[in-house]
Amino acid sequence: MGIYSHFEGAIRKAPNFAIVSLTVAIAAVPSPLGIGQVKAQAAPEQPSHLTFEVATIKPSEPGLQFGMIKPLPGGDGYTAQNMSVKTMISLMYRVPGRQIIGGPDWLSSDRFDVEAKADRAYSVDELHEMFRNLLAERLNLKLHQDLKEGPVYELTIAKSGLKMKPNGEGQDTKIPILPGPNGSVGTRVPMKYLCWWLGQNLQNDNRPVIDKTGLTQSYDFTLAFAPQLPPGAPEANLPPELLNRPSIFEAVKEQLGLQLTPAKGPVEYYVIDHVEKPSPN
Repeated sequence: MGIYSHFEGAIRKAPNFAIVSLTVAIAAVPSPLGIGQVKAQAAPEQPSHLTFEVATIKPSEPGLQFGMIKPLPGGDGYTAQNMSVKTMISLMYRVPGRQIIGGPDWLSSDRFDVEAKADRAYSVDELHEMFRNLLAERLNLKLHQDLKEGPVYELTIAKSGLKMKPNGEGQDTKIPILPGPNGSVGTRVPMKYLCWWLGQNLQNDNRPVIDKTGLTQSYDFTLAFAPQLPPGAPEANLPPELLNRPSIFEAVKEQLGLQLTPAKGPVEYYVIDHVEKPSPN
């Protein structure tokens, strides 16, 4: 693999170690067999009042190895290069790719470039709403949600107490969690986003993270942990600076004052009802 994946940043090559890549992670969809259905929901809400002023979607150049997807600096648009539509759905709906079911094969295999500009700066959540509307309009994307009972991690406050710093300044155009030299840096991170982000870094568990903290604010923090390696991969594949870091479970408890506990709970699946390849524009 040899790819470090950051769902809302550039995907780039990492030195001599393997972490499950974004595109690999979204290809593995768990079988619903043995998981009792809890509830079926209607199609996710598709607000129509926020759209990009101009947007292009076109096939990527063949043979490209890596890709990226991120908001434009200043928050006035979004750019993607060499990304699959399934990756875009995973990111814009903040659902692990393993919980996206159905759709044609090209949804994962074909790669596209997107350049989308808004009329002014918007928050990340607003840009994601615009991108979801773009997928609905240009790809005629229709999907619905199913909730099924399955394995989850419950995120609760540890007995040692919360160690994150509240930040009530409100969301801006920056990605809430970014990689840094001393770990991942969170700025004004809401709990829903933190749960989604933790789920992406628990690649070997196939369990979503469910918020049971009761926290309603956004928080600042730095979180440093040794990334999970694919099963059977030796720890020697990790760069030396990561070898002494704690596991993600220990780091969340010691550095954030939170705890991840295995449990049974509702797992959200997004089922693709209809999608079409984007036409040239």
